[in-house]
Amino acid sequence: MALFILGLLIFFGAHLFTAFARGLRAALIGKIGEGPYKGLYSVISLAGFILIIIGWRGADTSILYTTPAWTRHIAYLLVLIAFILLAAAYVPAGKIAGAAKHPMLAGVKLWAFAHLLVNGDVRSVILFGAFLAYGVIDRIAVKKRGDMGRAAGPVKNDIIAVIVGALAFAAIAFYGHRYIAGVALF
Repeated sequence: MALFILGLLIFFGAHLFTAFARGLRAALIGKIGEGPYKGLYSVISLAGFILIIIGWRGADTSILYTTPAWTRHIAYLLVLIAFILLAAAYVPAGKIAGAAKHPMLAGVKLWAFAHLLVNGDVRSVILFGAFLAYGVIDRIAVKKRGDMGRAAGPVKNDIIAVIVGALAFAAIAFYGHRYIAGVALF
């Protein structure tokens, strides 16, 4: 459990550093350069992510709550929407990106909430609760910085986001989830 928690602290610590320590971040970039900063940030984030994965197996699997079987269908729909939001963050902006303002954060929060809806074991609650808390905290930080998010673009870009998001969802749901999480969904 210790490696799992340590991984979460490192991973989210790096991400929250960029959200709240803007002055320190700028000073560090000024000192070592943008490329080395991004490399260091990536290495630290990856180290945290690896520790989360390694620590997952030894984390507490005690059940805190169980939900009815039908809630998984709600979770599937929410995760599909989350994937579309994630795609909208990376394709040229459309109406979805404009409405969500920060579609990646919205997607992460929705993805985490959906997983909390159907996973009531301690390690899942800690993992997905951490992602949800991060999404909320980072959205507050973004708003405080005055970042208004992405401006809306043409609807044709939404079509791209929906197709990319749906394809990614299908790939994960029908194939990848069993390898990523050890649980086949379908």
